[in-house]
Amino acid sequence: MQVELRKAIDEAFVQAQEELRAHRSDKALVWLERAHVLTQRRPWLHARSHWLMLRAGWQQGDAREVLGQVPRILAALLFSRIWVPVGNTGRARVSAFQPMSISEELRRLLE
Repeated sequence: MQVELRKAIDEAFVQAQEELRAHRSDKALVWLERAHVLTQRRPWLHARSHWLMLRAGWQQGDAREVLGQVPRILAALLFSRIWVPVGNTGRARVSAFQPMSISEELRRLLE
């Protein structure tokens, strides 16, 4: 994995976990959406982004987010190397099959 991409992934996870510890799950989810896009083709990291989204949903008391992340964790582990909807943010309120646009910054990191 290129150094710049790895740094961006690490930063997204560190920031998300800091926000979760501070009980700012809404801010954590912004970082987790970024982490999700950057890790979609890496099963363990992809699943980690969904696990932390589940934790953020739990912290918010959002049953839809919590329940929606469970199948996404399993799918991340099983299908990340086969097919992913590029740019999808990974949240439970978005179809798990919907490709989404990617910012130029993230596109550059993924090239």
